[in-house]
Amino acid sequence: MYRKHFIPLESNPDVFTELIHSLGVSESLCFEDVLSLDDPELLAFLPRPAYGLVLVFPTTESYEKRTEEEDAKLEEYVSSGADEDVVFFKQTIYNACGLYALLHATCNGPARDFVEKESTLAGLIETGLSLEPEERALVLEKSEKLESAYASVAAKGDTAAPEDPEDEVDFHYICFVKSHKNGQLYLLDGDRKRPISLGPLEKDEDVLSKKCLDVIRTMMDSGGGENINFSLMALVPADS
Repeated sequence: MYRKHFIPLESNPDVFTELIHSLGVSESLCFEDVLSLDDPELLAFLPRPAYGLVLVFPTTESYEKRTEEEDAKLEEYVSSGADEDVVFFKQTIYNACGLYALLHATCNGPARDFVEKESTLAGLIETGLSLEPEERALVLEKSEKLESAYASVAAKGDTAAPEDPEDEVDFHYICFVKSHKNGQLYLLDGDRKRPISLGPLEKDEDVLSKKCLDVIRTMMDSGGGENINFSLMALVPADS
């Protein structure tokens, strides 16, 4: 399944922000830590709207078993083109789930309007949008500009990155976005068979809505409760 290997990204909003800017997302967007799922005052500090959420969490046998059982009931995703509810990237680069979550956040919904023309990311979207998942995955694999931008930030952060890209990492990134077409909340994980619809959001709701935060709380509870190893970042407007 994995044909290429990257050093994993640290769950750090500064690292994620630097990477999206180097790929061509306007500096008017950035990633910020979500410090609480329940405290209204802490949530109120985040600029709105939130265009995407990136969740990193420890993978466990129970999580992997549950997702395998869920995926067994789903059809493989084969959609492409402008009619897609969301842009979905199948993960074929090992240890790069943070990159795929970042791409899912920036290529979907209104966030895509902040991708600058002629940028690396704009080129990837233009080339890959009309392709089915397998071919779209190859576009990412073959992009030297994407790999170069990724490598320039992957070694940054507060913790040392693994020296070998093939080292196994026990954490996984997923993304939550709101569809630009039908207002549905989606969980996007390049390791899953397809985008997972979580139901509709109201017109004035973003991904920091109660519906999405409830999904994340459930995931944390299934992992043993309030786990400090869970980390959440939001793609939001940057402070002017």
